[in-house]
Amino acid sequence: QVQVVESGGGLVQAGGSLRLSCVASGSIFSINDMAWYRQAPGKQREMVAHSTYGGITKYADSVKDRFTISRDNPKNTVYLQMNSLKPEDTANYYCNAQIKDWYGSSWLDYWGQGTQVTVSS
Repeated sequence: QVQVVESGGGLVQAGGSLRLSCVASGSIFSINDMAWYRQAPGKQREMVAHSTYGGITKYADSVKDRFTISRDNPKNTVYLQMNSLKPEDTANYYCNAQIKDWYGSSWLDYWGQGTQVTVSS
């Protein structure tokens, strides 16, 4: 069984910073891409930042130059450093990981339960 768990959300004032963490655990054979998504009330879930295993990254235009995704592969962990936060960044942030476990031959998408980020103006 594989689990993906996020942490680090909270309430912050506009202009502030937060660092989200996501750890994958369980019967993991290998992890490929990892990414952060977010979903605000009444809106569709959107990709915020994405990283390949080798560290190639891409970002949504709305967060470029403010957010940074990084990985610690030996720890099965991905981070999202969020700086210069804006009220429009308020959302539930989800971690996504492409994982192959010890029992299957296919890459599967796993999602965390989400962590709430609220930015006050």
